[in-house]
Amino acid sequence: MKLKTYKTEFYAQLLPLFPETEVESFFYLLTEAYLEKTRIQLALDPNFELNSTQLQQFEKALQRLLQQEPIQYILGDTEFFGYPFQVNQHTLIPRPETEELVAWIIEDVKNKNQANSHHKPLNSKITVLDIGTGSGCIPISLAKELPQAKVNSIDVSEEALQVARKNSTLNNIEVNFIQQDILQAENLPEKYDVIVSNPPYVRELEKEQMHQNVLDFEPKLALFVENDDPLIFYRKIAQLAKNALIENGKLYFEINEYLPEEMVSLLEEIGYQDIELKKDIFGKFRMCKASLRA
Repeated sequence: MKLKTYKTEFYAQLLPLFPETEVESFFYLLTEAYLEKTRIQLALDPNFELNSTQLQQFEKALQRLLQQEPIQYILGDTEFFGYPFQVNQHTLIPRPETEELVAWIIEDVKNKNQANSHHKPLNSKITVLDIGTGSGCIPISLAKELPQAKVNSIDVSEEALQVARKNSTLNNIEVNFIQQDILQAENLPEKYDVIVSNPPYVRELEKEQMHQNVLDFEPKLALFVENDDPLIFYRKIAQLAKNALIENGKLYFEINEYLPEEMVSLLEEIGYQDIELKKDIFGKFRMCKASLRA
């Protein structure tokens, strides 16, 4: 079958479910993955023929898209902060707002290094802990961008950690991954300059606002918290971090856009200072940082 003929069928089946721009994106992501051809190469070869194996690959992907399975799970990979990451049903698909959180940390660390450069070497070591690693997108990106950082990362899910370890190899970077249920932890193993977490924060009551593809396919363990205690992970992490951050160390969180004031109150109660909320590119409060002064 000619690819252009199949393309018409592909669009016809998916357009009732997705905007045309999204269907177009799906199609060309699949052609790049399965045919190893760019959009321009295909445009220059309008009569390209799909063989039976290729057609089967497209058909399997189409059936999964019709079930609204995320394209990243179908392809098995995605990109975060310009780096490749494998993903599967045990890991959340990395989001753009998480990239913004990573960028904030990198900017702060580099600014601090510049400010301190007359006291100590610019590339003096820093220690970083990420809690709730998933695919490893946060710790691996930080390790890539901050070569002076020693990065540790914790997750409760051994399946997620297996993916994260593969991603550290894929990106040729060293991160120390630890399997642990943070809610059961009594302390953190070292002292850190930076602790960061994107923990579960979606309340059950917010499910109705979420897309079906997230609800049906992404790991619930990494997403949801009970309505009556939505900040359970933040409270525990902030308490543990209080004894594990060095003086003037920084704690960073990705947060629920509906609970920024509650986050500030929680951190103040535990004893943090210099609490700062930050909006994402859509103007929603999605990040915060805080520090401890002696």
